[in-house]
Amino acid sequence: MIVDQLNQAWSSGLQFLNGIVVPDWGSLVNLLPIFLVVGVAGPLLSLVAFFWFVYVVRKPRVAVAIAEPRYPVPRDAEGNLDFPRGEPYSPTELMVYGAGRVRSDSGEPLLVACPKCGLVRSAAIDVCGNCGLSFSIRPQTITVRPKGPPAGGSALA
Repeated sequence: MIVDQLNQAWSSGLQFLNGIVVPDWGSLVNLLPIFLVVGVAGPLLSLVAFFWFVYVVRKPRVAVAIAEPRYPVPRDAEGNLDFPRGEPYSPTELMVYGAGRVRSDSGEPLLVACPKCGLVRSAAIDVCGNCGLSFSIRPQTITVRPKGPPAGGSALA
């Protein structure tokens, strides 16, 4: 009786070890795609995500400010006002405004010099009355410049 119980325990132990030592190869081959995803693709995707995170955190950032669309009227070599052609300006405020503006900040109508013949007209008019050049002023891009003084120091600003 004890021998039968020991025999039965021994047989069940060997049967249990048989399932571990000699696996069912068909079911393991069916699990191969899962092992590939977990063992190969998972670590590769983790490395890509890690290096992307490190890049985003450590990449250099440039501080920029939107360039002021208006600036004072430049002067020529002799000190006379040099109103630019093709850009709207205010003769009373002595400011040149960005493209697309037809009124100054104070509400005054802006003027523009024709780029072809130099005739001064209102910025609201699209066609030159002298040469017939169809010239409409539209904003094209927003200009950005580095924040802070220009290269060479603030003495150039």
